[in-house]
Amino acid sequence: MKLGQWIGLIAIFLCLYVLWQIREVLLLVFAAVVLATTLNRLARRFQRSGMKRGFAVLLSVAIFFAGIVGFFWLIVPPFAQQFHELTYRVPQGFERFNDWLDQLRTRIPSQLVPYIPDLNSLIQQAQPFINRALGSSFAFVSGSLEVLLKILLVLVLTGMTLANPLAYRKVFIRIFPSFYRRRVDGILNQCEVSLGGWVIGAVIAMGVVGLMSVIGLSILRVKAALALGVLAGFLNLIPNLGPTMSVVPAMAIALLDAPWKAVAVLILYFIIQQAESNFITPIVMAHQVSLLPAVTLIAQLFFVTFFGFLGLFLALPLTVVAKIWLQEVLIKDILDEWGHNHEKETELVIIADSPGEGDYTVETPIHKERPTDDAFSPEE
Repeated sequence: MKLGQWIGLIAIFLCLYVLWQIREVLLLVFAAVVLATTLNRLARRFQRSGMKRGFAVLLSVAIFFAGIVGFFWLIVPPFAQQFHELTYRVPQGFERFNDWLDQLRTRIPSQLVPYIPDLNSLIQQAQPFINRALGSSFAFVSGSLEVLLKILLVLVLTGMTLANPLAYRKVFIRIFPSFYRRRVDGILNQCEVSLGGWVIGAVIAMGVVGLMSVIGLSILRVKAALALGVLAGFLNLIPNLGPTMSVVPAMAIALLDAPWKAVAVLILYFIIQQAESNFITPIVMAHQVSLLPAVTLIAQLFFVTFFGFLGLFLALPLTVVAKIWLQEVLIKDILDEWGHNHEKETELVIIADSPGEGDYTVETPIHKERPTDDAFSPEE
């Protein structure tokens, strides 16, 4: 390899290293782009009805923040009340269980008494783990502050992008060569449409899962059924793992009434999860975004491994965008055209010098070249 090639190779590795170091920042930027794209599409719908751009954007942002405030207003008060009840109901449960064990010791043979567990000794043995968990509360608080700062950063970037999305789009297109800019503009349009389809499909699936959860929990007479149903619908944004996370608080609150209710809640959530994964999501997403279930699961494992919880939350939109770029750039523009850029076709031209002389053919090479878009400029 020549010196210039070595320098180019080293530059590529340096760029990849820098991108890897700032991967979390890039993920936050992507989250802001997804949110800005969604709100921008909503603002465009308002604009079609005759509303001005500024009022349409303000209305879209107002709807978004109203949804966030409504979510926490529905979730936080009931959960705070129910989990406050858990703080004194759980110790009462331990005391009753301990009294039952004491009564059991008096009714069984003395040879079996050592095999009956002592709840007090178990609590004493678990005390170091409890202290360690309490000692890590400061780390939890600092982590919560970090999450809040990241959310604030995403909201600020979303507002800045939403104010003038065309300017940021032009800057991104300028990164590519002039002959490829029109092609990039078309790919971005496809990404925007697909992200919009994913948002619509996710909202429909969230609504159906939340409604089914509220109805089922209300039939079982579980407290805070509305809050638990809203939480189940929201966590449905995280495929495969979200429903598993949502069943834990539902079972904990159901356990306050009776143990059988906790088991019934587990069965209910299992049925809802099966209906969602086998019927709701395939039907909805088939009309919005065409993603294979195995690809979705692999994408989740990949993004959660390299990007953590935020990567898990954004796994589907990242997969949608990556699929479009791979399909359009790698497959269509590179692999499908491999070996065809320099392919020549011959045209047989029959030339007659005179009416009586023999005809002969001349092979004229004609090069097939891809059309260029040198005249395209993002300002157009």
